[in-house]
Amino acid sequence: MAEPKTKYDRQLRIWGEQGQAALEKASVCLLNCGPTGSETLKNLVLGGIGSITVVDGSKVEVGDLGNNFMVDEASVGQSKAKCVCAFLQELNDAVKAKFVEEYPKALIETNPSFFSQFTLVVATQLVEDSMVKLDRICRDANVMLIFARSYGLTGLVRISVKEHTVIESKPDHFLDDLRLNNPWPDLRRFTETIDLNTSDPVVHKHTPYVIILVKLAEEWAKSHDGSLPSTRGEKKEFKELIKARMTAMDEDNYKEAMEASFKLFAPRGISSNLEQIINDPCAEVDSSSSDFWVMVAALKEFIANEGGGEAPLEGSIPDMTSSTELYINLQKIYQAKAEADFLAIEHRVRSILKKIGRDPDSILKTKIKNFCKNARKLTICRYRVIEDEFNSPVQPELQKYLTDEDYSIAVGFYILLRAADRFAANYNSFPGQFDGVMDEDISRLRTTAVSLLSDLGCNGSTVTEDLINEMCRYGAAELHAVAAFIGGIASQEVIKLITGQFIPMSGTFIFNGIDHKSQLLSL
Repeated sequence: MAEPKTKYDRQLRIWGEQGQAALEKASVCLLNCGPTGSETLKNLVLGGIGSITVVDGSKVEVGDLGNNFMVDEASVGQSKAKCVCAFLQELNDAVKAKFVEEYPKALIETNPSFFSQFTLVVATQLVEDSMVKLDRICRDANVMLIFARSYGLTGLVRISVKEHTVIESKPDHFLDDLRLNNPWPDLRRFTETIDLNTSDPVVHKHTPYVIILVKLAEEWAKSHDGSLPSTRGEKKEFKELIKARMTAMDEDNYKEAMEASFKLFAPRGISSNLEQIINDPCAEVDSSSSDFWVMVAALKEFIANEGGGEAPLEGSIPDMTSSTELYINLQKIYQAKAEADFLAIEHRVRSILKKIGRDPDSILKTKIKNFCKNARKLTICRYRVIEDEFNSPVQPELQKYLTDEDYSIAVGFYILLRAADRFAANYNSFPGQFDGVMDEDISRLRTTAVSLLSDLGCNGSTVTEDLINEMCRYGAAELHAVAAFIGGIASQEVIKLITGQFIPMSGTFIFNGIDHKSQLLSL
């Protein structure tokens, strides 16, 4: 068997050993192993999830051979959960796999405690009533939950978690933490040892842009009552000031300083998002608080004291034109400041733990260090209870989606998926599922959709006739291409939730296979 580091090499570069360890510890339950569920679990098994439990009470039918690669002709008549489980186990023998031959709806009704053993539940192809019940069960047990469903040319994915905290949010674009507009004493002292007016051309063209910007910002502030450039005109003037210091056209460091000057204009202090987090009621910690909130409480104290209104320094600097000696010295100054900030926060974390009656060493040093490094990028995701969304969606948002041409198909599918569940509850079949009653089903689905919209406070709103016809044409079929896409989205969100890295999507994700569009509805 391949070594884990070789086997998972490519993904380790994305979420690291810490993320992989979290995946390998996780236990995931799949409800219904049709194509949507099988595709979701396939991605997780290949990624090295710790263990899987497949729950499905149905047998493999001939129709399953056309849309599920994880069953074959020899599987017909056998337990679907057993066949899919065996196939998935073949993909990665390091994953523990078991199956439960029972219908998810019955399990939700009769054995709610079953779900408390899992890290996360992926519920596919559930109708509204079962979704509401399962959501309540998983929230009470603090188990993460993802709903996924494909239906003809549409599908949805919805996360449901009370609270999900992210330390490593890994945003695509984020300003380097260089403190150019607020240098600490050691950085200031270091820049004072550098002469920008040196007559040595080699030294002049190898002075890092960080030093150039800090020194010229000080120079600017002296002649502008202590203020840094703020207006568009002043920023342009400051760039001209940098340009005027160039002594040759090939001085890349000065060009970098001009390009990076926007980093100097960033506001001091913490972002509004971080301010919201440190002032969250959960930051008032007690013995039941999570490690995350204990560290947030320490961060809040640090910002008010040692940090002087700033978060802990990250401690890394980007590549830049520089002599090796200057770059290494600059790097050491940033690393030393980051280490000092970390030690101050670590001390506060230990003090808080002691104060709330927990073991002062219960939070690992590596965890605190990682928290400090990512403090500016912390994120908290809280999701509405499914029942609340179903019974009382956010009215202004729903009205906006219904009247906005860009969202009309996505919200139309959302309404029709819910209307299809009501239809099934009333008529014991999904619209268009049986031949010969298509016209009657179209009429019934239209009436059901109008009734649902009325219940949601959208009297007079309708869904287009074309979309109603499409929905009936689908006959609740799971097309493999759509199921694979929805499964891919669902498994991606599972990985985000389990690793605690990247920001999971908020709202209900709707795939529109007619126009090849994906949209999030915040209801």
